[in-house]
Amino acid sequence: MATSNVDIVKQLLAGATDKAVVDRLMAAHSVYMSLTFDNPELKKLMPWAGVHRNGREGVLYTFQTLNRFWHIDNFTIEEIFGSDENVAVFGSFTVHSLRLDKVFRSPFSVHAKVRDGQIIYMQYMEDTFGTGSTFRSGGVWMFAGDPSGAVTTVGDHD
Repeated sequence: MATSNVDIVKQLLAGATDKAVVDRLMAAHSVYMSLTFDNPELKKLMPWAGVHRNGREGVLYTFQTLNRFWHIDNFTIEEIFGSDENVAVFGSFTVHSLRLDKVFRSPFSVHAKVRDGQIIYMQYMEDTFGTGSTFRSGGVWMFAGDPSGAVTTVGDHD
């Protein structure tokens, strides 16, 4: 019985910390992108962020490492569908930071490409501002994006 591309992606998401599952479902030379193409500042906070051209190892590294930083609660796939080799996943999860005991619920999305029963490309996105805030131990962030000149601050205020 053939397994659909949608089922392959579901299986990977359910077992992304298990080497046997990842080896079975990810192609040897797959590409895995976590959160960003390349963002050195984000990588300081979330060392798994970026493009991994060694997909199997990138997936294992990402999901095993983030499980050392957070406890993942309530990972829920709300929609998943596919067309040809493309699979799209939308859902939410809750992270609970192990060091600071902070909780945040984030949406997530995945775009995967599956060929010959294995994932050859996967892009994983989430609310990194929110999930990263569970590591925030103090201070004020200042943002000057408003064209009117207003500055927005987030965090501890004196």
